[in-house]
Amino acid sequence: MISLPIQDTTGQNVGTYEFDPGELASEINKQLLHDVVVMYETNERQGTVQTKNRGDVKGCKKKLYKQKGTGRARMGNKRTPMRRGGGHAWGKRPVDWTYRLPKKAIALATRMAILSKFQDKEVTILSEFKLSEPKTRNVVGVLKALGLADDSCLLTTETLDRDVWLAARNIPDVAVSPASELNAYKVLRRKRLVLTKSAMDKIRNRVNQN
Repeated sequence: MISLPIQDTTGQNVGTYEFDPGELASEINKQLLHDVVVMYETNERQGTVQTKNRGDVKGCKKKLYKQKGTGRARMGNKRTPMRRGGGHAWGKRPVDWTYRLPKKAIALATRMAILSKFQDKEVTILSEFKLSEPKTRNVVGVLKALGLADDSCLLTTETLDRDVWLAARNIPDVAVSPASELNAYKVLRRKRLVLTKSAMDKIRNRVNQN
């Protein structure tokens, strides 16, 4: 059984949160986590690189001079890669690097990533995370009260909270995500995982429904 204190935005303990770690995953599979993280990072590659080969370069296709009798090395047309201004011998072309692992594997990796944060004691449970106005200083104050000002954090709310997102987007190494959009890459990329109680309940309910 995992038990963590529930804190408010001032850093005071207001309760205790308990749950069975088996609800998330029976074990941590490092290979699966690695494969899923590599998938997300690979899918971020643009693959838009492109250079001109000899067929893309402007110029006449006729040989510059005859093959023999000039006393010089044989030479093709002006678009050959051997000449300055010619095309590339192995010109790069746009590549689509994206691929997807099975949905069940991705979902399981997300739960494993969350469980690993609990096991490493890198999770903070908040009773709620509401802001009176979308100001960056408000989020900075909450992180300082929780002792997380110097760590990279992922703030997770039950649903998309626009005020929290607007207030946190300018803070380095701080990201905001609703519980429904969590994935293994987001969770593992930041050192600390900050969850509201309602967000954690939503994650557990989704697991139980499946």
